This record gives sequence, structure tokens and C-alpha cells, in this order.
Amino acid sequence: MSAEVIVRSATVNDAKDLLAIYAYYVTNTAISFEYDVPTVEEFADRIAKTLKNSPYLVAVINDKIVGYAYAAPLKTRAAYVKSVELSIYIDRNFKGHGIGGKLYQALSSELKQAGIINLYACIGYSEVEDEYLNRNSVDFHEHMGFKIVGHFNKCGYKFGRYYDVLWMEKIIGKHE
Repeated sequence: MSAEVIVRSATVNDAKDLLAIYAYYVTNTAISFEYDVPTVEEFADRIAKTLKNSPYLVAVINDKIVGYAYAAPLKTRAAYVKSVELSIYIDRNFKGHGIGGKLYQALSSELKQAGIINLYACIGYSEVEDEYLNRNSVDFHEHMGFKIVGHFNKCGYKFGRYYDVLWMEKIIGKHE
């Protein structure tokens, strides 16, 4: 891919384009455990709520949004203020071009500047890959420096089968 990837902050006006990316994962994969595709209005509201306190970034190639990543509080209690959960979705037609890495690098940089220390990712997982879920997300996060810190067995149910959840962690600051 020769076109430049531009990473910028998302806006609620991006909701339709971001939802077009996300809808595929809801309807065709167990990457998202959501069953129903949200409306554009619901998705715009999610973006607005996230942007109040956390970064929400999009990757753009030739004026087309091809991926997005955002941070959300790990928990709402004050003790978790230095920890966030990350989410990332790449347009299925643009996977394998380094877009996810660029998004996560930019997101990690913003979070570190904001004083965040612990990054977490909650990932659907199956010991045996199937047509709905593979190891790509786990492999990507490992490549980005995340380590598996938790394994929940058969806690998600989608497409008539149970899936595990892995929690992965990356420390980006000092615990002082």
C-alpha cells in the first residue's frame, strides 16, 4: 500500500463510516460479542461519550476512514484512573497494512502523555479457530507488546457456540 495513512481524532460526524467498519464485526465475527448492529445515532453517542474523557482516533487513507481505535476507562472507580481498555477495528479490506500498529502507536502516545500507565485489551478467543474467530487479534496485541494476563473460559456466547475471553496488558509508564 503506497498511500499515506493519516491518524486523526474522531468526531461524531465519523459515526456512519466507523459504523460501516464495525457492523461487519458484529454480524460476521465473534470479535465483537454484540449481537445487533447499533444505529448511526447510537454509535455517534458512543463516540461523543468516549471523546469526553479519552482519545478516539481514526486512520484515513485518501480521505477514506479505514480503521479506528479508542480508549475507555477500565473501571469507573477512582483507583483505576491510570488504566484504560483499548478497542480497535480495521476495515476488513485494509487488514495487514500496518494501520492497526499506527493507530495503537498514536493512541499509546496520547495516553502516556495523559498519565495513563496500564493498557488492557479484552479479546474474544477460541482454542480452535472457526469461521467467526481466529487468533489475529491476539497475535496483533502480542506484536504490539501486550501480554496475556487473564483467561476467562466460555464466557461469551455467539453464533450458537461459546467463546473464551483473554485479557491482555501492556505497561507504558512507571508505577511510582
